Amino acid sequence: MSAGWLRACALVLIGLFSVGAMAASKPPTAIVIGGGLAGLTAAYELQNKGWQVTLLEAKPGIGGRSGLATSEWIGNSKTQPVLNKYLDTFKLATLPAPEFVRKPGYLIDGEYFSASDLATKQPATAEALKRYEKTLDDLARSISDPENPAANSTLFALDQINVSNWLDKLQLPATARQLVNQQIRTRYDEPSRLSLLYFAQQSRVYRGIDDRDLRAARLPGGSPVLAQAFVKQLKTIKTSSPVTAISQDKDGVTVKVGAVGYQADYLVMAVPLRALSKIQLTPGLDNQHLAALKGTNYGWRDQLLLKFKSPVWESRARMSGEIYSNTGLGMLWIEPALKGGANVVINLSGDNARLLQAFGDKQMVDQVLIRLHAFYPQARGAFTGYEVRRYSTDAGTGGAYLAYGPGQISKFWRLWERPVQRIAFAGEHTDVMFPGTLEGALRSGQRAATQVQELAAGKSFDPVKAAPVAAAAAGAVAAKQGGFFSNLFGGSSDKADKPKAEPVKAAAKQDEAKKPGFFSRMFGGGEEPKAKDVVKPAEAAVAPAPAPAPAPAAVAPVAKEEPVKAPPVKPAPVKAQPVKKPVAKAAPAKKVADKPAPAKKAAAKAEPVKKPAANAQAKAQ
Repeated sequence: MSAGWLRACALVLIGLFSVGAMAASKPPTAIVIGGGLAGLTAAYELQNKGWQVTLLEAKPGIGGRSGLATSEWIGNSKTQPVLNKYLDTFKLATLPAPEFVRKPGYLIDGEYFSASDLATKQPATAEALKRYEKTLDDLARSISDPENPAANSTLFALDQINVSNWLDKLQLPATARQLVNQQIRTRYDEPSRLSLLYFAQQSRVYRGIDDRDLRAARLPGGSPVLAQAFVKQLKTIKTSSPVTAISQDKDGVTVKVGAVGYQADYLVMAVPLRALSKIQLTPGLDNQHLAALKGTNYGWRDQLLLKFKSPVWESRARMSGEIYSNTGLGMLWIEPALKGGANVVINLSGDNARLLQAFGDKQMVDQVLIRLHAFYPQARGAFTGYEVRRYSTDAGTGGAYLAYGPGQISKFWRLWERPVQRIAFAGEHTDVMFPGTLEGALRSGQRAATQVQELAAGKSFDPVKAAPVAAAAAGAVAAKQGGFFSNLFGGSSDKADKPKAEPVKAAAKQDEAKKPGFFSRMFGGGEEPKAKDVVKPAEAAVAPAPAPAPAPAAVAPVAKEEPVKAPPVKPAPVKAQPVKKPVAKAAPAKKVADKPAPAKKAAAKAEPVKKPAANAQAKAQ
């Protein structure tokens, strides 16, 4: 009897030991929401560390905000080390960049100018552009630490000013101002919607970097090629799985996709802020995070890809690489097609994109073709088709890429860089150095994966603290003082430069769009430089009226610096390919009962943040 009892006890002890050993050896679990490059990177890094990862993507395909170009111009390992590391890891081949893509060209009133042409044929415009670049370089040089741009009250004050007001004080000639506006629109958003501090900070990040480093190679196929390389490495991916709710407690997170639930230990949120705002979180976010969801500005952009049998523009002045127009055409990009022929990618950005929301895709393309055909008579005959992508109206993005508006750095800087309980955040908008770029997305995915591992190891992260009110007051005073601002803007002012944002009404936009001569203003006519604070006719329906600007004065001379390198144009998003290969069924996140858990009410609504005007880095080309 006693022997049998001892054997039973031994078996129980062995069983308990086995269960404990299995629990100790069970891999930690994570859910990644978002199948863009940030989410793919986070999932890949966690899986390589032994985590069991499930990636959920709302759309049918993987790749995120990929655009319409058929290639990406990328920097070398000096300027984009993380991107180049993954290209080497996945053995993705690149091609050297030809010299012609490293310098922009200009399409002025229908005539093409290379950078050298502009200096000889339009010297006043070329000289004004140099003066603008020199002044921008001085502004960028004032920021010693781009990771902490509002380091003192003087720099803090730059966040209360929009870029349009700053440009007004430079008093650029009409054509130069039009070209500068288009550069800023394409890379960020409308100048009147963009924080001067953010513009200066991004210029500081790229200050002194050679064009050959920024445009070192071409990645055929663009970012979707890199996305598919990640996909091949991941075990569990579920597309067409829009997340509706997330709850987290001391034991883990539960994610709802319709009636289906997934459970894991931790979560990486790698979606744009507009998509995040549509997900019910329990417990809810605090007021600062809620304000950031509603108030953070994204640049507006529509992208057209026009396909031609042959590059008809080579018979006359050869258009090549990146071209800025002084009309509503915005930025054009000329590139070879993958299967022969040639493509023209056109970015309609800022308020130009906002105005065109009332028009259909074909109507926009026809107007572009009319202009191209007038200058290149063979254009219509060589035209074979088009594709259009409208980031502005995408419910999941609400724009193209992050473009902080006035006052937003002061409120939201590095807010999404810290986890909230069991959730780490990734995405181009969470990277302080390279937002809106492949490099920024990849860096953010790596950071989020590291933070999830640190959370699992017991590390805690301090909550983000809002900027003190005293700093804002000091900044406002500094903006009115002489010294730095006198030298920067050419004078001081007793009036605040903070813009007053006015709501944009859809009806007003449509009425403006229907007025006679709209397309001649958009595509054929130049825009007049702003006289003091008068809004341009073509933008009257949407551009907020800036606050009164100080009386213009000559910009004070500054010490001679090396020539400025304009912030790079980020490779245009490329069309993502749907994931055709069935994903392996290895270790999906554990499903829970179909019964949806009741969600607690979200935290109290934050006061809506006034959304001043701003502008977005062609973070894509």
